[in-house]
Amino acid sequence: MTDLKYSVKQAGWTEYKEAIQLIRTEVFIVEQHVPETLEWDGLDDSCIHVLAVSDQQKPLGTARLLHSGQICRMAVLKEARHRGIGTSMLHTLLSIARKLPLDSVFLNAQLQALNFYINHGFRAVGPVFNEAGIPHRKMVHKLK
Repeated sequence: MTDLKYSVKQAGWTEYKEAIQLIRTEVFIVEQHVPETLEWDGLDDSCIHVLAVSDQQKPLGTARLLHSGQICRMAVLKEARHRGIGTSMLHTLLSIARKLPLDSVFLNAQLQALNFYINHGFRAVGPVFNEAGIPHRKMVHKLK
């Protein structure tokens, strides 16, 4: 996948559940050892999801937006990282969020991802905390 071509689209949970689960299982449950009971929180059917797929329709990444304005479950498969997929998914979610009655969005960033979010206009607030045994920090992005 040296010259990876991909697209990001809004993806309904019912239609794209299998692809979204595949990515999140690989990244969060297998790679980061997040317990399945925490990963599958029962909120997916009420979220706005985005899905990154290759030109061959291989699922590469996913993320979701809760109606509270929280962006979460941002995941890109290991072999597809560092190719702009996370940036494209984040921009897509921010564009969707701007059309909602939200003044800002927020997320809980893993510490190794802080600079990624800072580079996209997010600001860290509050102390470091553990979520699923992984250090995180809350970050906020003003939309309006």
